[in-house]
Amino acid sequence: MIDVKILLVLGCLLCAVCIEGQVLPTVYEYYTEGGINSGLEALPGQFKLNGKDITLYSGSIHYFRMVPEYWRDRLRRMRAAGLNAIDVYAPWNLHEPRKGVFDFGNGDEDFSKVLNIRQFLQIAQEEDLLVILRPGPYICSEWEFGGLPSWLLRYPDIKVRTSDPVFTGHVRQYFDQLLAQVVDLQFTRGGSIIAVQIENEYGSFGPYDEIKDRDYLAFIRDAYVQNGINELLLTCDSPALVGDTGSLPGYLMTANFDNNPATQFDRLLELQPDKPLMAMEFWSGWFDYWFGVHTGGLSPENFAEHLTTIFSYNASVNFYMFHGGSTYGFMNGANKIPVFPGYLSDVSSYDYSAPLSEAGDYTEKYNITKDLIALDNEVLTLTPAQPPNNPKTAYPALQIQQFLTYDQIIQQIPLQLKTQIPTVINMEALEINDGNGQSYGLTVYRKQLDLPTLAELQIVGHIRDVAMVVVDGVQKTKKPQGSGALLGFGFWTNRNSTFAIEGAAAGLNTLDVVVENWGRVNFGGPAYFEQKKGLFEGPLLVDGVELTDLEAIPLELKSKWIKSLTGWQAFEVNQNMTGPVLLRATFDLSEPPQDTFLDMSAWGRGSIFVNGFHMGRFFHVGPQITTYIPAPLLLQGTNEIIIFEHYLAADELTFSDVPILGRN
Repeated sequence: MIDVKILLVLGCLLCAVCIEGQVLPTVYEYYTEGGINSGLEALPGQFKLNGKDITLYSGSIHYFRMVPEYWRDRLRRMRAAGLNAIDVYAPWNLHEPRKGVFDFGNGDEDFSKVLNIRQFLQIAQEEDLLVILRPGPYICSEWEFGGLPSWLLRYPDIKVRTSDPVFTGHVRQYFDQLLAQVVDLQFTRGGSIIAVQIENEYGSFGPYDEIKDRDYLAFIRDAYVQNGINELLLTCDSPALVGDTGSLPGYLMTANFDNNPATQFDRLLELQPDKPLMAMEFWSGWFDYWFGVHTGGLSPENFAEHLTTIFSYNASVNFYMFHGGSTYGFMNGANKIPVFPGYLSDVSSYDYSAPLSEAGDYTEKYNITKDLIALDNEVLTLTPAQPPNNPKTAYPALQIQQFLTYDQIIQQIPLQLKTQIPTVINMEALEINDGNGQSYGLTVYRKQLDLPTLAELQIVGHIRDVAMVVVDGVQKTKKPQGSGALLGFGFWTNRNSTFAIEGAAAGLNTLDVVVENWGRVNFGGPAYFEQKKGLFEGPLLVDGVELTDLEAIPLELKSKWIKSLTGWQAFEVNQNMTGPVLLRATFDLSEPPQDTFLDMSAWGRGSIFVNGFHMGRFFHVGPQITTYIPAPLLLQGTNEIIIFEHYLAADELTFSDVPILGRN
C-alpha cells in the first residue's frame, strides 16, 4: 500500500520546482505551436497530438447534469487539477425528445437550458481543455434508458443497439443533427475535439461471450465519417471481462474499471500490443440507488493506489466521473440485476463520490489527482488557480403556504392528453404528444364503477414500476417505510399482486391506479432493454372481474404545466395532508442567491420544482436525503418551490448548507 500523504507532498514540491521562473504555455499553445498538421494518433506505446507526445489526463463531466452558469467554473476546477482533457456524453433522449424534434439549447423543453453542447465544448476550449466526445447513441451513464428516447419503444419489434434498420435509421437522423453542431470543433479544424467514441461498452450488451453486431459498430463509424468526423475513433469496454467483443477491428480499444488496473491493462496489451493504453473509465466512485446504502465506491486510499498503477503502465486516464452533478427531472436510470429485487432505480444525486462533489466542491480525491498528475506529467503547461468553493447557505425553514388536491391536479391535465383505452397499455403506447406517447412521470389508469365496502384489486403481471391506489381522490396505499416494502403490494417485485380496497363510499366510485416510471434500465442482464413502463402485462381485476374501457391520464409534470397551475388553496399547519398532492411555498431573497440543499427527510416520495425547474426525485428511505439547489436556479427576489408528494406531506421545507447523501 502506498503512502498517499508522502505522494501528495512530493507532488507539491515537484510542481513548485518545475514551474519556478518559467513562463509556461497553455495546452493549446504547446500542441498547436507551428500550426496544426495532425490530430491525436494512437502509436505503439504512446499517444501523439500534432506530432508531440501526450498523456491524456481527462475527466468525465456532463453538461446536462449541471446548470450552464456553472459550466465554466467546473471546467476551470478540472484544468486546475492538471487535467488536459474532458470526456463528455450526449443524451439522445434530451436532444430529440420527440421524433424529428431536435433541441440543442434552442428549444422550449424542460431541459433546453442545459442542452447547448456546442457552447459547452467551446467553453472547454477556452478553459484550455481538449475533448473526447462520446455521442452514443447509447451512453449508459446511469441515465434513463441509457440515453435512448422512449418513443423508440412504440416500434413493437425494434432491436435497439443492433443493425435493425428501424433503429439505425433513427440513429442516423439524430447523428446528422448532433454532429452538425460540433463537426467544426474538431482539433484538426482548430477546435477542441481530439477523439470520438464508437458506441459505448458494447461488449457488455447481452451475454459477455456472445458475438456482437459489428455491422452495427461499422454503421456508427460510417455515420461519423460521413458527417465529417476525422479525429481518432475508439471503443471502450472491460477487456478482462469481455475481450474484444465490443470493438471494431483496427480501432483503438480502451479499458473501463475501478479495481485491478494491471489485470485490465495486461489483457488490453494482449489484444492490441501496438497501441497505447488508456483507462477510458477509471471509476472514481460509484452511484446510489433507492433503498440502497451510500458507499462511495473507491476509498481515497484505493483510488490513489490504482491511479499510481495506471501511471506505472505509462497509460492515459479518464476519471469517470470527475464531476458527477445532478440527474434532473425523471432522467435517472436503473440497473437490472439477477437477484432480488431485480431492478435498482438510481437516485437523483449523481455526486458519484467524485473528485469534485455534486456541488463542485473539492474532495480528497481531487487533491490526490492533482498531485499524482503533477508527479506523472512530463509536459508542463500553464494551469489556473483553483477557484474557491461556492458558498452554501441553509436558508430559514419555509412554511408550506398553498396546495392543490389530487382532484384539482387531474382536472388541470389538458383534455387532449386524456385518452380512452379498452384495457391497460404501457405509457409509451398512449396516443398522445403527437404520436410519441408518454415518456416519463406517472400514468393514471382510471375506472368509474360501484365498489363494495371491501373489494380486492388485482394487477395481473408486474407493475412497471410502482403503483398507488387512489379511490375518490383519497390515497389508499401507505407510505413505504423501508426495503421491506418491496415484499408488499405496489412494487415491481411482485407478480399478480392484490390490494384490499376498504371503505369506498356508496354509489359510483372513481378508482385510480397511479403507476410511476422509476427510470428505464441503462445497464444489466441480457434482456435489459425490455423497457416499457406502466401496466401492460395483464388487466386490472376487481373481485375477479376485468376492468375494461379505462381512461388513461398522464402525469408528466412538465415545467410549463407546473407553472400554469391555478386554483391554489391556503394550507394550514398540522393538516396531515395525504397525497398525491401538490404543495407550494414562496420566499424572497434580498441578496444574491447562494447554493443550498433541501432536506426532504420529513417527506415521503415525490418531485421538487424550483422556479418551475424539475430538480429530481426525493424518497425518505434514502440513501439520498438532500437535494442540491444551485444558486443560478434561485432569484434575487421572489422564488417558488412546488413539491409533488405521493404519500404524506410535511408542513415546511428545511434547508441545509451541507449534503446528506448517506443516510439509509
